[in-house]
Parts: sequence; structure tokens; C-alpha cells
Amino acid sequence: MTEEYGHISDAFDMLPEEELLMTEEERKALEALDKLYKENGDAMTKLAKIEKEQWEREQRSQRILERYNMFYNTECSGLAHGTPITPEFQQAMTLECMLDALRCENLNHEFDVITTADINDLINNLYDQGRESLKSFGFQ
Repeated sequence: MTEEYGHISDAFDMLPEEELLMTEEERKALEALDKLYKENGDAMTKLAKIEKEQWEREQRSQRILERYNMFYNTECSGLAHGTPITPEFQQAMTLECMLDALRCENLNHEFDVITTADINDLINNLYDQGRESLKSFGFQ
């Protein structure tokens, strides 16, 4: 190699002053961006965390609905016609299916409390599922 391809530090000594100033301006801009990120980074992190929690909640809600449907179809819909069952029995079985679905979702936790948000989500999802079912039959 010849002298013109020397070390990088030698090459910086050869830069014109305009390029050095431009590099200084870029460095200042980068420092300003870094400062801005440090000031707003926490807010951005919180926003990302909120979006992630929202997505996880929607996923959880969907899993609970799927499990509920599985339990309900196994326990209630599978009953033979003409079985001597009262509406109270069917309501009790439905509530039991709800609890089974929520228990499955909380297998890794002690299950002694049900959040009302989970129950409300399940109820809303069942209403939505019913509306979609009616639409598929041409109602509404």
C-alpha cells in the first residue's frame, strides 16, 4: 500500500474544513436526536407496552371464547333432544362452561378470583358471535 491509503485517522486529518464542520453539525444533530429519544423514549416505550398489552388481552379474550365454545358444545349442545332438562340446568351448565374456560386460561396461576373484565369480554364475544351467526343465516 502507498501513503495515500493510510490509516483512517490520517484520512481525517486530510478532510477539508467544510467537511469537518458538517461532521460537527451531524454530530450535534445526532446528540439532539439522542437527547430527544431519552426525553421521549419512556413515553414511546409505554405506548409500545400498552399496545402489546392490548394485543395480548385480545388474544386472551379470543382463547377464552374458543374454550368456552368447546366446553359448551361438549356439555350442552351435545344433549339429546327430549332429555329432561330445565332451563335452570342449562344455565348452570353454561356458567360451569364459563368457569372451565377461565380455569384453563389461568392454569399457571392460583385460581380463586375471576376478573370481571374476562367475564365481560366473554359475554361481549358471545353476543358478537351470535350476531355473526344471525348474519350468516340472513337475519339482521
